[in-house]
Amino acid sequence: MKLFQIEEPDGGPVDPAAPGAAVGIDASGRCADVSFSIGGNALVLFDRDGFERILDVPAMAAGKQAWQALFEGARTRAERALARPVTHAVIVVAARPGACTAKHLMEAAQRAGLEVLRLAEAGELPSGPTAEAAARLAEDLAPRTELDAPPDSR
Repeated sequence: MKLFQIEEPDGGPVDPAAPGAAVGIDASGRCADVSFSIGGNALVLFDRDGFERILDVPAMAAGKQAWQALFEGARTRAERALARPVTHAVIVVAARPGACTAKHLMEAAQRAGLEVLRLAEAGELPSGPTAEAAARLAEDLAPRTELDAPPDSR
């Protein structure tokens, strides 16, 4: 019989107050896409087999509950795919929302546990897949922890 040892990765316990991952949510089409970027390399996240969920984008005038459900679904997809908490997002919608609608979207995202780094219109982002451009922007705007900060250049 062979024995093997399973060890935890090096490092101490995770700080529960530390910010989680930042994702891009493309809600500019009929269904939303969720994307994540590391070092400018972004990819669209998908649900695991057997757990597929369609993220239908509600009408812009839909209530906060419909948008909250979308953002909760997007957050769940990202957290399952990344195996880590997700706390921040760049959200892309088809057309620039009015001030009142933008406020409703931000509140719905907050209720879903997401801090909105930027609410953007699809045409504002660089060319290419919108979800991936949103993820790269989210990576740039995300708050940094001590471990993420570049070393002091003294």
